[in-house]
Amino acid sequence: MSLKCQTIAGMIDKLAPHKYAEDWDNVGLLIGNPQKDVSTVMVALDATYEVIKEAISKKVDMIVTHHPIIFKPVKNIRDDNPTGKIISLLMKNDIPVYSAHTNFDIAKGGMNDILCNVLGIYNEEVLQVTYKEEYKKIVVYVPSGYEDIVKTAMCNAGAGFIGNYSNCTFQTSGMGSFKPLEGTNPFIGEIGKIENTQEIRIETITPGKLVNRVINAMLKVHPYEEVAYDIYPVENGYDEYGLGRIGYIKGTTLKELAEQVKAKFKLPALRIVGDLAKTVNKVAICGGSGGSLISISSFKGADVLITGDIGYHDAIDATHLGLSIIDAGHFGTEKISVNFIAEYIIDEAQKMNIDLNVIISETQKDPFKYL
Repeated sequence: MSLKCQTIAGMIDKLAPHKYAEDWDNVGLLIGNPQKDVSTVMVALDATYEVIKEAISKKVDMIVTHHPIIFKPVKNIRDDNPTGKIISLLMKNDIPVYSAHTNFDIAKGGMNDILCNVLGIYNEEVLQVTYKEEYKKIVVYVPSGYEDIVKTAMCNAGAGFIGNYSNCTFQTSGMGSFKPLEGTNPFIGEIGKIENTQEIRIETITPGKLVNRVINAMLKVHPYEEVAYDIYPVENGYDEYGLGRIGYIKGTTLKELAEQVKAKFKLPALRIVGDLAKTVNKVAICGGSGGSLISISSFKGADVLITGDIGYHDAIDATHLGLSIIDAGHFGTEKISVNFIAEYIIDEAQKMNIDLNVIISETQKDPFKYL
């Protein structure tokens, strides 16, 4: 069975919304027809020439990657330069490419939370906040006797979460009044007469991104022809999103933690900055290139930063700050996400009763070799 390319894109956008991406990034459907029917999806870290040739040989309909295939401005598409050659090959074979990059890094449940789960980092929080999702309060007036069905619909749509509590609402009883005019079909009352009826005021909160979904769910079950409801900004509540995570790990040494990283990420080698005998408890982590997070990791009290692409001067700066580093490589810290994305797409398709074929590239590899 198949799904439209844009439907699969929508699945991933639900996990990692475009708005979370950094301003300099390029995410989403970067190549191809959103209306294409897709039966087989390949997931890879990068859409390299080798990966694309593999996709062609396996009759893949769509590729999903972490790294954007188009990143820097493209002035021409020619077969004698790497980017042009790749784009041309994809277009000739009608293979769309969707990329989820920093939006996936930043998203809750995305790249950096996956890394925390694998290493057993707990009580984690965002390392560098880049986006705040504000909450809204929704107030709706319901005729007495219909409050439970309306509350349930709103909460099932994502409203009513406060911390680890769900279905959080407040209600009060009062008297509502209205006069149905000509052309209306009132649920209660008569046309041309003022009606006074017992109503329930229901209040709940929801993340701003879910307001429309919650409102639509409420309107579907509300008995009134015209529904009175209000949406208020909430100044004291928001969710934080951003790059990296910082949390705690059961007391260990830098050497022991490095060995865990090497084993769990299945790495041939890694680089370490700091005293191997040092005890580490608080850990910062960022998949990919995290050298820019050295200062904030130190400021927030991390004993060690686990990331990739650390340069010589980055290592010197970390040493001066007393921050240890485990450099597990860019590919090494991010390849683990490919299985997660593949499983996520399969699960989302199954919710739609679609048996979508999702495969993982067998040719993706770290460009570096280790002696």
